[in-house]
Amino acid sequence: MTAPEPPAVAVLGTFDTKAAECCFVADRLAAAGVRPVLVDCGVFGPAGDAPRAPDVAHTEVARAAGHDAAELAAAGDRGAAVAAMADGARAVLLRLHGEGRLAGAVAAGGTGGTSIAAHAMRALPLGLPKVVVSTAASGDTAPYIGESDLVLMPSVVDVSGINSVSARILSNAADAVSGMVRGAPVGHRPPGPTVAASMFGVTTPAVTHARHLLEEQGREVLVFHMTGAGGRTLEALADRGELSGILDLTTTELADELAGGVMSAGPSRLTGGGPDTPRVVSAGALDMVNFGARDTVPERYAGRLLHVHNPAVTLMRTTPGECAELGARLAARVAALPAPAAVLLPLRGVSAISAEGGPFHDPAADAALFGAVRDGLAGTAVRLVELDTDINDPVFAETAVELLNGLLR
Repeated sequence: MTAPEPPAVAVLGTFDTKAAECCFVADRLAAAGVRPVLVDCGVFGPAGDAPRAPDVAHTEVARAAGHDAAELAAAGDRGAAVAAMADGARAVLLRLHGEGRLAGAVAAGGTGGTSIAAHAMRALPLGLPKVVVSTAASGDTAPYIGESDLVLMPSVVDVSGINSVSARILSNAADAVSGMVRGAPVGHRPPGPTVAASMFGVTTPAVTHARHLLEEQGREVLVFHMTGAGGRTLEALADRGELSGILDLTTTELADELAGGVMSAGPSRLTGGGPDTPRVVSAGALDMVNFGARDTVPERYAGRLLHVHNPAVTLMRTTPGECAELGARLAARVAALPAPAAVLLPLRGVSAISAEGGPFHDPAADAALFGAVRDGLAGTAVRLVELDTDINDPVFAETAVELLNGLLR
């Protein structure tokens, strides 16, 4: 009987400058029983001192994106070349994965190489190992990671030659990936349809109760923390058709988008999914805008009602005017969803701190929010349900689950 082929891991890099580092990682993978596939993402091809030729040449990578590597090099536009090779690397990885030949991916590089590798790896499925050793790993990594499970490992020193530090870091990256791809299968399988739920600290009781109810019904529930990245990831999964339904009780990221908070998910929030992804939406935590430590709140908000949630998070109460705009935006986005949807309003408070007695209790602001939602949904096909409870009352969660089950049926 023929022995099974060892798992393959793509090793991405620009071979005009990083060939030695890529080959070092490849050798470490091979020593661990993992088959490396070297992918050259540079427009100039391997340098003359490259230890060996790549398995996927730079010309093939460029061609996968509809470009000619020689023309990209001759044009002298680094930004355009990086974008083209990133698209080509993505196409190569997707092809290898589609052919069942890819168990993971690893890369090493500076900002350009990281951009190429991250763009390519983000297209791979969640759970497939993805590691990039990068000089940019200690800064703002959101543009590289996006909504993926990509792991960025700080290179500490520049990715420029093999030395006592880089050898250890690159070895750790190779060992991490080889351990991931050679690990025993997880074995967990969703018990039933997968539902996404949106949660924040101030809506945790509601979402937790709803999750338990859904799990008792045989559904898998993926809970996302609405910190900007959470909302973007939820919408991305919906767009990829990986969700059966969405229990979107916490839409606080809309407030950050409106007022310049630090946890905005951008204009794609509340827009994802196809006609088969029903959604129950509420106004959870639209009473607040998120900032960092107290001294990071913009000066223009100096006179606003602020609440220090913890040393790293300061919350700002939304005003009646802001709430009216938020209600209008929520209604407009829900009404535009291609799938059946319902909106559930908790009339006694949209968060744990806006219920009666809480620091953000403001009936006028809540009235403006709810009124705008009503006006925005009037005449649409979206069902509007109002409850005389706060959002964390068990009755609210139970009603939300009933509504979602109705839409799923």
